[in-house]
Amino acid sequence: MNEWNIRSRAHSCQSCGKPFADKQHYHTLLSDEKSELNRIDVCGQCWEQQYSQGASDRKGFVSHWQGVYESPAAAPAEPTPNAESLLRKVIESNDPKYGPAAYILAVMLERKRVLKVKEQLARDGQRVFIYEQPATGDLFTITDPGLQLNQLDSVQRDVAALLENGFPGANQSAPCEGPQTMEAASDIAAEPEHPQDDQALVH
Repeated sequence: MNEWNIRSRAHSCQSCGKPFADKQHYHTLLSDEKSELNRIDVCGQCWEQQYSQGASDRKGFVSHWQGVYESPAAAPAEPTPNAESLLRKVIESNDPKYGPAAYILAVMLERKRVLKVKEQLARDGQRVFIYEQPATGDLFTITDPGLQLNQLDSVQRDVAALLENGFPGANQSAPCEGPQTMEAASDIAAEPEHPQDDQALVH
């Protein structure tokens, strides 16, 4: 089963319905509902009144963190393709053959501090990382494919080709980021620990 998903940050409180203001603090609750991970974004007032007490005792609770809402910026007419846009295309394709490439891209973006690890789970015997893009609040669910050393060369070539030529069917191509790909793959081979985000997580 493909576990990759993108879960976008809500633009209004999912409890009272009030739109978030720019730079407003909000709270995110993540829960495991067996078939999928569920995300809820709520304002500070609703958090204090409805969720703060016993949040970690709720059924399926996975994690909680606080963020700062940023009003969406106007999208450029022709966005520049990069590793993040490629990762989004890979996830949207929902094609299991790109699982190792998605993992490598996520690690690359983590190293560049574009993505942050918010939580690490174990599902069906595999590690699953929950990454956040702080600027947009989007969450990326990436499964660790458990790459072996003898698989790295092949995956590195696949990722370098995607970065150079773009995702199949896409109109734009991304600049080659081969050196970063090699470096990220080397780190994966060493099985580094993913540091938790600086913000406190409730367990």
